[in-house]
Amino acid sequence: MKKYFTLSVVALALAFLAYAFKGDSGKMLEIGEKAPMTNYEMKDISGESYSLTDLKDENGLLVIFTCNTCPFVLGWEDQYPKLKELADEKNIGMILVNSNEAKRKKDDSMEAMKKHYKEANYNMPYVVDVNHKLADAFGAKTTPHVYLFNKDMKLAYRGLINDRYDTRSREVSKTYLEDALSGLAAGKKISPAVTEEKGCSIKRLKA
Repeated sequence: MKKYFTLSVVALALAFLAYAFKGDSGKMLEIGEKAPMTNYEMKDISGESYSLTDLKDENGLLVIFTCNTCPFVLGWEDQYPKLKELADEKNIGMILVNSNEAKRKKDDSMEAMKKHYKEANYNMPYVVDVNHKLADAFGAKTTPHVYLFNKDMKLAYRGLINDRYDTRSREVSKTYLEDALSGLAAGKKISPAVTEEKGCSIKRLKA
């Protein structure tokens, strides 16, 4: 009996982790689909409000759903400033979006975001997605979750930053997002255009 109880507990724990890892959202945008809610205003940690349209540059826009505490974000976010520099070089806008509404009074409050912004040396707008409206419209699942749009705001790449997703000590061998940014600016076909998202679930409010 004890053995079966232990196995049941393990099964439930694995089920919970699988749910937390993938998150819960609607249908994800497909490659070639236009970005929704491009004029939806979101407040930045500076107090300014931005829409996707405001931040789109000549060759497109990079949107990364992120947060303050997810271990996957903490493992990747040291690359955000470098990605911003590359995006600027390629005339592509960039925005970080925090959709963790269920943690808005705690780890993902505006005050916590301001503090984290400084500590992590971010150099791009970091905005609040109230009630995870943009994340729901995109079908975003995890933090981080990358969406790269072309000059027509059609989705060109979706998924991972690179294959260093669990720890900063891992060597990067596949630079998915950097390749996508360079390819997009050069008018080349992005391959792969989709990689499997990995991260913590976006903390949505319960229905």
